[in-house]
Amino acid sequence: MDKEFDIEQIEKNAISLFDSGFNCSQSVLSAYSDNLNLDNQTALGVACGFGAGMGRLLGTCGAVTGAYMVFGIYCSNKYVDNGERKDKSYLMIQNFNRRFIEIHKATDCRLLLNCDLRTEDGQQQFHIQNLRETVCENCIKDSIQLINEQMQII
Repeated sequence: MDKEFDIEQIEKNAISLFDSGFNCSQSVLSAYSDNLNLDNQTALGVACGFGAGMGRLLGTCGAVTGAYMVFGIYCSNKYVDNGERKDKSYLMIQNFNRRFIEIHKATDCRLLLNCDLRTEDGQQQFHIQNLRETVCENCIKDSIQLINEQMQII
């Protein structure tokens, strides 16, 4: 579990998954599946409902929730004691959250995109403003970098 992660390849895989139609959460978690000894289909299934701010509710960004799932699995594989697993994963999540907000000013999809994906107008705005590329892909890439940052610390 302490092996080096090929961050460039993970980022490339995450963006490729996102570009092929998977949501941001699926893209982040699945990109790490090999490194975490997690079946890829399981990763895609578990993260399926977490895109667009958790089921298109515009809450916590899927790239963020995908990262949180990575931390949970990483810590579960690395630490035997459940108390230590929780403490380490909580610390990683808290540090990640702080850093993500430093970069993006928010973790909520609603604030990051500034449109309501539950409406036709919001969907049009999302496409017209190319938010998929200009916001979502950047959130995925930054999540990958911040995951790596936390894995180097913890």
